[in-house]
Order: sequence, then C-alpha cells, then structure tokens
Amino acid sequence: MSQEPEFKDWQQIIDLIGRSSDSKQHGILLTMLLTRDEREALVARVNIIRELLKGDLSQRQISQMLGVGIATITRGSNELKSKNDDEKQAMLELLKPH
Repeated sequence: MSQEPEFKDWQQIIDLIGRSSDSKQHGILLTMLLTRDEREALVARVNIIRELLKGDLSQRQISQMLGVGIATITRGSNELKSKNDDEKQAMLELLKPH
C-alpha cells in the first residue's frame, strides 16, 4: 500500500494556518513549523515588505535599518512588483501597527 503525504501544496498550508488562527493555535503551529532562524527571517521579511510599501526609505536605507543584505530587499521588491495596487494597499493596511 502506497502512502502519500497529507499536505501537498501551498494552499493547504495556508488553509491550515487559517484554521489554526481560528482556533487560536497559530502561535504554537508556527513555532513548531519554523526554526528560530526562519522566524527571525520572517520578521525581517514582514518589515521589508512594510517599508517598501510605505515608500519612505530607499532599499539601501531599509537594508541598513534592518541589518539585512540588499539582495534580500531586492527579492521583496521583486515580489511586490507582481502585485496589483489593490493587493499592495490591502497588505499595507494589514501591516499597520496595532
């Protein structure tokens, strides 16, 4: 009998995170799924996207502020280029401090 993994694509992971958030278990789930380095990289990535969306700083300034390489900033910038204005605005709203 051949076994297959339960989770096969990214959308299933997104759905899993959504379900974990609904049940207030997302902190535990993400801590279990991500190493400390991955969690720190994710924090940096969120800050990169936020700063790029705000548009107040150059990529070099963001790099210096966050202590990450310019290539990391460029990857975030390239990802944003694939998004439309509505998606960018929605993300900027989501990333506003609470």
